[in-house]
Amino acid sequence: MVPAKDFKRRMVVEIDGAPHMIEHIQVQTPSARGAATLYKIKARNLKTKNRIEKAYRGTEGLNESSFERRPIQYLYRDADELHFMDAEDFTQFSMLADELGDLVSFMTENMEGIESLVVDDEVIAIELPDTVELPIVESAPGVRGNSATGRTKPATLSTGHVVQVPEHLDPGAVVRVDTRTGEYLGRAT
Repeated sequence: MVPAKDFKRRMVVEIDGAPHMIEHIQVQTPSARGAATLYKIKARNLKTKNRIEKAYRGTEGLNESSFERRPIQYLYRDADELHFMDAEDFTQFSMLADELGDLVSFMTENMEGIESLVVDDEVIAIELPDTVELPIVESAPGVRGNSATGRTKPATLSTGHVVQVPEHLDPGAVVRVDTRTGEYLGRAT
């Protein structure tokens, strides 16, 4: 049993007997003494893909869903499907791009380090590493001498994701991006 105060994004919990992945958590602190802190979550049912919103007190909790994590590799994308390979038994499977949502904008062909969440021998979701390294393919030119300022500019990465980067970074630079928030973390070493 995981108490509401320990909920984290991307945690898989059981709500009404079905596995749900927590997508958003909002903490609402009480204004009156003696009132309980509320944790409002938005979660997605991993089987039906429906979203739900629920609120829990800090002492209430949910059971973590029973599933298996398996390492996989992203192979390639065709018209509307992404194809993966299980790293243990080399079986291939595909998922619709719509099912994966924002994750698609952080995935490159032949990418490793991805995990699949498997329930009853069925892949219900995939999980990316917290950070990925992607090259910048397009950005406005930086102004000479502005590298000391904290100004940023939009940059398009190789996957099409647009992120705010420091003004001095040019196309070709490889940057680290947080897959949970989509934000720039720093230059890749």
